[in-house]
Amino acid sequence: MNTQRVQAGYLPGLATADVQWHVLPFEQDGQRVDVAVPVLTAAQMQALAARVKEASARHLKTMTVSDIITVIDRAIARLLDPNDPYRRQADALLPIVSGYDADMVRLGLTGFLKTFRAPQLHRFVVEDFANPKVLDGFQPAPKGGAVRAHGPQLLVHSWAGNVPALALWSLVCGLLVKAGNIGKLPSAEPLFAGWFAQLLAEVHPPLADCLAVVWWRGAGEDDATALYLEADTVVAYGGNAALHAIQRRLPVTTRFLPHGHKLGFGVISAKALDAQQAPALARRAAWDVMRYDQQGCYSPHVFYVQRGAPVSPRAFASYLAGELATLQQRFPRRALELEESAAVAKWRQSIEWALPASQPDNTGRADALIGDPESAWSVSYTDTAPPLSPTALQRSIVVAAIDSLDDVAPRVVPHRDYLQTAGVAATPEELYVLAEQLGAAGVTRISAIGAMSTPQAGWHHDGRFNLLDLVRMTEIESSAETAADPYARYEP
Repeated sequence: MNTQRVQAGYLPGLATADVQWHVLPFEQDGQRVDVAVPVLTAAQMQALAARVKEASARHLKTMTVSDIITVIDRAIARLLDPNDPYRRQADALLPIVSGYDADMVRLGLTGFLKTFRAPQLHRFVVEDFANPKVLDGFQPAPKGGAVRAHGPQLLVHSWAGNVPALALWSLVCGLLVKAGNIGKLPSAEPLFAGWFAQLLAEVHPPLADCLAVVWWRGAGEDDATALYLEADTVVAYGGNAALHAIQRRLPVTTRFLPHGHKLGFGVISAKALDAQQAPALARRAAWDVMRYDQQGCYSPHVFYVQRGAPVSPRAFASYLAGELATLQQRFPRRALELEESAAVAKWRQSIEWALPASQPDNTGRADALIGDPESAWSVSYTDTAPPLSPTALQRSIVVAAIDSLDDVAPRVVPHRDYLQTAGVAATPEELYVLAEQLGAAGVTRISAIGAMSTPQAGWHHDGRFNLLDLVRMTEIESSAETAADPYARYEP
C-alpha cells in the first residue's frame, strides 16, 4: 500500500519539535495518508492566542477591506490553478481523506472556490454593510453622527469535516472583519484549513501570524478550554450535542454562533413537469442528491412533487432514479462505514415494511422503493406525502406526491428549527406565494433545483448575517459632534 505522511495545522511561532503530534490514518483505493495533527498544551494554546491577537492588531486591522479581499483573491486564484502545488495536493489527498470520488471533489472544490473571488467577496461585504468602509473607520450615519464596525480580537472556529474545505467559509468571514483567527480542525477532514493558512502567509507575509489552525480530540480538555477563554467570539459547526458542549465551556460574555444539523427539501410544481422539462429537472435534482452524498446541511431529503402534470410524480421518481444510476457511474459513492451501511439498510427496510402488499394498480400510483438493494442510491416514492424527515443520506431520497403546493408548508413546519434550504421548480407567481409560506415555516434559503448544494456568495447562512453577527458597532452620536465644535481652534 502506498502511504504518505502529511503534517496538518498551522502554528505560527511554535516549533514542530516543541509540539506533540497525533496521527489520523486515512485509506482509499489502496492508498493511505497518515495526517499528523498538532496536540497543544493549555500554555501553548494561550501563547498562540496572544500571538495571533497581537499580530492581527498590528497588521490585519490596519488593512482596508479592499486590500484584504485582494489578498484572499490572490490565494483563491492559486487554488483554482490546477498546476499550483497547493491545488495539486488538494486534488490528490482530499479524495483519500474524505472518501469521496476524486472527480466529485475536484469539481466541487472548484465551484466552491469560485464563490471567494474578489467580485463575489465585494458583493459578500455589501450584503451585510451598505457602506463597507465602516470596517475601515468611522463613516457618516444616516441619523447623524458616525458609525464604525469592529471585528473580534480573537475569533475561534470549530469546524465540521462532512464536506471538504468547508472551513474556508467562516475563515474568510473572520478575515473580512479583521479578526485574529484560530480554527479547530475536524478529524474527518484535517487538511484544507492549514493549507489555506500557509498559502495566505505566502501570498501576503504580514498575515503569517494573524491566524492559526489547531486540533484536539473530541470536545477537548484543558487545551480547548484555554483557547475558548481567550476568544471574543466562537463560531461552531456540528451536531446539537457537540454545540451544547462548547457553549457550556464559554464565558457568558463570549458571543457564540452555532450552526447545527439542518434539513433540506425540494418542491416541484406540476407546471415544471412537461415531457420536455421533466428529464432535465430530474437530472438537476440528482446532482443535488449526489453532491457529497447529501452530507451538506443544504442537501435534500424529500422532493414534494405536484400531481396533475403530463409527467406524474411517480414518473419523475423513475427519472430521478435513472439519473442517480448514471451519476453513480461517473461519481461513485464513497465506501460506507459499517454504521452508515446499517443506517441505509434500516431506512430501506422501514420503507419496505410500510409498502402495500398489493401490486400497483393501472394508474401506477402505489408506493414503491426504486433501486436494487445493492445499488449505491435509493429512491422511495410515496403517493401519500409524509411530513419531512431525514433519510439515511448516502444518496437516499424520498419523492412524495402532493395535490397542491400549499400542502408543503404544513409538512415541513414541525421541523422549523432545522429547516434551511428548499429547492423550488415553479412559475414566478407560484415561487413567491410558496416562498412566503416556506419562509413563515422556517426556511431560510430558497434556490433552484440543482443549486441547492452550491449557495451563492453572501447568502445568509441559517438566516443570519455572516459578517454583521461577528462585529460590534461603535457610534459617535450627533450630540458628541455638536458638543465638540466649541473646542475647535477655529472657533472664536
